Amino acid sequence: MTTPLSRRRFTGLSLAASASAIIPGGALASSPEVEILDTKIVSPQANYYHGWPTLTRTEKGELIAVWSGRREAHVCPFGTVEMMSSRDGGETWTFPRTVHDGPIDDRDAGVLQTANGTLIVTTFTSLAYGPQIAEGGSKANDAAWKSAHNRIVDEETREGELGTWCFRSNDGGLSFSGRIDTIVNSPHGPCQLADGRILYVGKELWTDEKRIGASVSSDDGETWEWLADIPTRPGDKAREYHELHAVQCKSGKIIAQIRNHNETNKGETLQTESNDGGKTWSMPHSIGVWGLPSHLLRLKDGRLLMTYGHRRKPFGNQARFSADEGATWSEPAIVSGDGIGGDLGYPSTVEMDDGSFVSLWYEKLADSPMAQLRQARWKVK
Repeated sequence: MTTPLSRRRFTGLSLAASASAIIPGGALASSPEVEILDTKIVSPQANYYHGWPTLTRTEKGELIAVWSGRREAHVCPFGTVEMMSSRDGGETWTFPRTVHDGPIDDRDAGVLQTANGTLIVTTFTSLAYGPQIAEGGSKANDAAWKSAHNRIVDEETREGELGTWCFRSNDGGLSFSGRIDTIVNSPHGPCQLADGRILYVGKELWTDEKRIGASVSSDDGETWEWLADIPTRPGDKAREYHELHAVQCKSGKIIAQIRNHNETNKGETLQTESNDGGKTWSMPHSIGVWGLPSHLLRLKDGRLLMTYGHRRKPFGNQARFSADEGATWSEPAIVSGDGIGGDLGYPSTVEMDDGSFVSLWYEKLADSPMAQLRQARWKVK
């Protein structure tokens, strides 16, 4: 049985490295010295609130960004799944187009190009705005909010729209399939394994169980099945694990990172590993990194890169590298550190042919109530 539960409680350019983190099992790797090539706003619709984007680079070198757009606020009934692309490494971007506009709020968007060239865009639907339009709520008399909510009048039918979805495109994003149930959700979507399967580590959102684990597709994203649970640390509640992302290492090991809201290591990133293709997972453990949620990328040289939001001073986004498949992580490099507050983050990063990086995130800026998409191009010195 599904219930309209809240997904989570929404929480609210210096090159200097921030404070050291404790890495279990050994000494810290050195902090990478990075050069920020440029930082800019890339969203062309400043009248909308942009949230929770994901960036990917296709086999042909095109950058594709997806996000929750056409919004009025962090929580509202208007969200859609938007997409734009860049053919010049983020120098310029196309005007956004809508991938999906459902009858309730469409939130975090992930994107992956599979080995077959298929684009898979993920999202989830939410009624978290509901209390604001209830009697006595801040939007109880807002005509636009009420009319958006009443696109579906029957409450049971409206709740039936809650789900975790993906959309497939076989023509480079010109057209997309109808929605496909992915069982779990996480903001940055799935990854592809060396054997061709598509692995989606995440969380069940609208079930009573709210399992944390992995679903898998063996047919290029057309269908999904539950693969495995991820264990819960003693004393933790699985419901306080959120927003996972995974990557497969060169050796075949898979690592996944978890946004943790349990009291132990609250606000830190936890990590779990699988050495059997995602069938079983190690007990999650802290990697000593305050900040979340993270995006994982395997680089051309085999190292791993994690980028994540940092919602305390310096407000912004940080990056760390691992040369030992996640056993240890470097100290942080500051990708952005000039934010005005915590309504920012969810960065994702791609590697360019010359070894530089492009990172994309959302950020509420000082001069606008509407969060925008912000991009940094950077390299390691």
